[in-house]
Amino acid sequence: MQSFEETFTGALGEELHGRLEQPTGPVVAYALFAHCFTCGKDSIAATRITRALAEQGIATLRFDFTGLGNSDGDFANTNFTTNVADLRAAVLHLSDKYRPPSLLLGHSLGGAAVLALAADSALACAVATLGAPFDPAHVVHLLAGARETILKEGVAEVRLGGRALRIGKSFLDDLDKGDKTLQKFKKPLLVMHAPRDNIVGIENAEKIFRAAHHPKSFVSLDSADHLLLNKDDAEYAAKVVAAWASRYMAQEAQGAAQENPSEVCVQESLRSPLEQTITSGRHMLIADEPQRLGGFDRGPSPFDYMLVALGTCTTITLRVYAKRKAIPLRRAQVRLMFDGKGEAQQHRLKRFVTLEGDLDLEQRKTLLEIAEKCPVHRAYSKGMEVSTEEVR
Repeated sequence: MQSFEETFTGALGEELHGRLEQPTGPVVAYALFAHCFTCGKDSIAATRITRALAEQGIATLRFDFTGLGNSDGDFANTNFTTNVADLRAAVLHLSDKYRPPSLLLGHSLGGAAVLALAADSALACAVATLGAPFDPAHVVHLLAGARETILKEGVAEVRLGGRALRIGKSFLDDLDKGDKTLQKFKKPLLVMHAPRDNIVGIENAEKIFRAAHHPKSFVSLDSADHLLLNKDDAEYAAKVVAAWASRYMAQEAQGAAQENPSEVCVQESLRSPLEQTITSGRHMLIADEPQRLGGFDRGPSPFDYMLVALGTCTTITLRVYAKRKAIPLRRAQVRLMFDGKGEAQQHRLKRFVTLEGDLDLEQRKTLLEIAEKCPVHRAYSKGMEVSTEEVR
């Protein structure tokens, strides 16, 4: 697993700071995590859940809302609406630099925020909430005696989670408007809540679940506390979310593959000097160069992929032919390498074919001839015309 610092501009024009937890292998999908009220991206729950999702192949961005953690701005100038707008800015950042998030995941008030964001847009194919309130105004009770001061003076300092924060009147005014998010929310939804949550009661999960449209699912977090301070609880939640969301991510990828079944998209990952991310239908790959050529060696090189293309096409062609001709080929193995040095290496390939099975000499000879006729071999041998045009 890898971790990268991310910065982007938030709803109020301030620089927001985040962290992208990235799998070491191919990225199955991207996700966005919204932290709980006043917590921050480095809270125990945010850190453990996003890292656990990365271990499941889901690259997940967590960030500090305006005025919190490492992000710029004054929290007193924010409200629930600006939080949702910060989330939208995070989505745009992911979309521009990587890929649009397929999953939105929110903890506590962050859960209410991702519901509001997803209800008003086509963003994401699935949404999951952890300990979320049914109504964003639920957080007002956390302000205790400061509410009157805020209404009277416009701002007050409140101690939450052991630290002092300035809460502005606009935050209360925004919450008091109420919220009808779930009436128009029609995306697949996973509601996760702990029965013993003494900050946001379990009745909130029941209200969310009843108000939401199908498809919807509910998972009890058993004895977990609201902040998911126990590592096992956080990792369990992440694994459940990943398993649940995989169905909808697969459907999304399948739809994209059907629209462009032969299209491959390659773009710079921006994580290292030469690393590239490759999307082929529903599949995600990585390409890079070895360290001696300036890369980080996080994936096969472009010329390695040339060998992969020829090798896989060869074995598939042999299998199809052997099946059609009833040849008892048990398994075919192909090893490939470039022959020569310098520029000559790019034009000469060596292919070593191993044929396993009860094959006679004639069958072996025939299969080797067939290997020479695989489509990629013919394309390499005859050359292929490539056209290039700029797309703006």
